[in-house]
Amino acid sequence: MNAPLASVLFVCVHNAGRSQMAAGFLRHLAGDRVEVRSAGSVPGDRINPSAVEAMAEAGIDITGRTPTALTTEAVRASDYVITMGCGDACPVFPGKNYLDWALEDPAGKGVEAVRPIRDEIRLRVEALIAEIDAGRQA
Repeated sequence: MNAPLASVLFVCVHNAGRSQMAAGFLRHLAGDRVEVRSAGSVPGDRINPSAVEAMAEAGIDITGRTPTALTTEAVRASDYVITMGCGDACPVFPGKNYLDWALEDPAGKGVEAVRPIRDEIRLRVEALIAEIDAGRQA
């Protein structure tokens, strides 16, 4: 097996919605080409059920995932750190590619409200994969 092209860490506050959906899409779309992590600055107790349902509609199962606390080790081990509203809680290290995705927080919303967030995340993940692929060919 070849080494992954890149390592990506998705960070949001609770690691229960946005970052879990992004990680699910990246795992699904990039396979083992990209190492995927997700974490939260204040992790929740469980994955947002509306996020789970919205992802299931897209054919991706995130039911087995659990919110994880953000660590400096996870940031150090990642080539890309993508934040989604974690503010100043995200540690910054030189040499990393930082992206901040301004996405609505799906917390407390029904699946109807989560679908457009899910769809926006998918578009951003697809663009990220293209960027990673282009960077490795340069």
